[in-house]
Amino acid sequence: MYAFSGVLAALVRRGTTGAGASVEVSMFDAVAEWMSQPMYTTLYTGAAPPRARLSHPVIAPYDAYPTADGVDVVIGVQSDPGWAALATGVLDRPDLVADPDYATNMARVRNREKVDALVASVTSRLGRDELLRRLDGAGVPNATLNDGHGLVAHPQLAERDRWRDVGSPVGDIRALLPPITLAGAEPRMDPVPAHGEHTDAVLAELGRDAGTVARLRAAGVVG
Repeated sequence: MYAFSGVLAALVRRGTTGAGASVEVSMFDAVAEWMSQPMYTTLYTGAAPPRARLSHPVIAPYDAYPTADGVDVVIGVQSDPGWAALATGVLDRPDLVADPDYATNMARVRNREKVDALVASVTSRLGRDELLRRLDGAGVPNATLNDGHGLVAHPQLAERDRWRDVGSPVGDIRALLPPITLAGAEPRMDPVPAHGEHTDAVLAELGRDAGTVARLRAAGVVG
């Protein structure tokens, strides 16, 4: 992600200043940037946040909550108006909007276990579709927590026509298109090659003649 955006930034700079740029991205630096929230919390509070799984260390409620269907739904309330929307439009508890134990995010984080238990007590009685309908209607950010099977069967992938059949040595397989779509251009989805299928062609492109390739094969360098 950072290499990609860095190249784009360098191209923009070249277009505006005429000067090129050398782009360097460290995988460690990239991961450190992604961990900025817990890193700065540790740096400026002196205490590392505890492992939180899907919850958020400084926002509540923010976690996966059960439904009557056995499918968890992620709910993320990131503001006090968002809590008011959840309390009134989903939990049917407008009294919680002004309750001092719930009214502010600081109070909800302080009472996280009680908040999570309250939310789960309602979501667990609702089917997934009904819960999602309520959440969407109230404008509360949410998502279904899918496993691998749920991702494969996700209707959005089918709706956006992301699947293609690709040839392989064991027959056609399903594969997703790359996530970047360029208007008017269909990405190449070539067959998966058999092991060693292109060895001779690649070595020829590198200037190796047939005799050299034969010696490499005999020595076990290529197969």
